Amino acid sequence: MHTANPPTPPDEHIEIKPSVLYFGTPIALVTTLNPDATTNISPMSSAWALDDRVVLGFSSTSRGRENAVRERQVVLNFPSPDLWPKVEAIARLTGRNPVPPHKQQIGYRFEADKFDAAGFTPQAAEIVRPARIAECPIQFEAEVVAVHEPGGDWPWEQPESYQIIETRVLRVHAHRGIVLPGTQHIDTSRWKPLLYVFRHYFGTGADLGRTFKAEV
Repeated sequence: MHTANPPTPPDEHIEIKPSVLYFGTPIALVTTLNPDATTNISPMSSAWALDDRVVLGFSSTSRGRENAVRERQVVLNFPSPDLWPKVEAIARLTGRNPVPPHKQQIGYRFEADKFDAAGFTPQAAEIVRPARIAECPIQFEAEVVAVHEPGGDWPWEQPESYQIIETRVLRVHAHRGIVLPGTQHIDTSRWKPLLYVFRHYFGTGADLGRTFKAEV
C-alpha cells in the first residue's frame, strides 16, 4: 500500500537580531611588534584565508592594528582547544595605555606583557620580528600587504570602528605531531582548531568527510 509523503513542515526560520555575527570561526592570536620592540598579542576571530593571503579584522583602537600597520609584519598563531583558558586570560587585556574609554566601560585593563599574563612562551620568528607563541600548534609568519577601510555606510561616529588588514603568509610552522610524516600536510585527525561561536569557545567534532579537493 502506497504511503503518502508526510506534509512539508512549516518554515522553522524566524527573524532575529543577534548582537554579534560570530557564527563560528577559528581563533587567531595575532602577535605584533610594539614600539619598544616587545611583542603584543591580539586574540581575534575575524580572520579568513584565501590562497597565500589571510585577511584580518582589527578594531581601529587596538594596539595590534597600530603595530601591524606601522611594522607591516605579524605572526598568526592558531591555538588548540585546550588553550582556551590562556586565550580568555588575555581577552580583557589591551596593549594601549591609557585604555580607550569604550574599552574601560566593559572592563578592559592595560597589560604590557600578555605572554606572562596568559602563561604563553615567546618563540623567535625566522622572517618577521614579532615573536611566535610556542604553545600554538600552527603559526603563520606574514607581511601586511594592504590596509582597507570597510565599505558601505559604517557608523564612523562609533568609537569601535575597524580596519581590514590583508596579509601575505611567508612561512608556516606546525608542531611535528600534527604533520603527516614525510609530507607537507597537516594531519586533520590530530589538528583541531579552537573555535569562537557567538562568544563561546568550542573545539571541533569528528571528521565528517573530505572535499574532492583534499590531497590526502
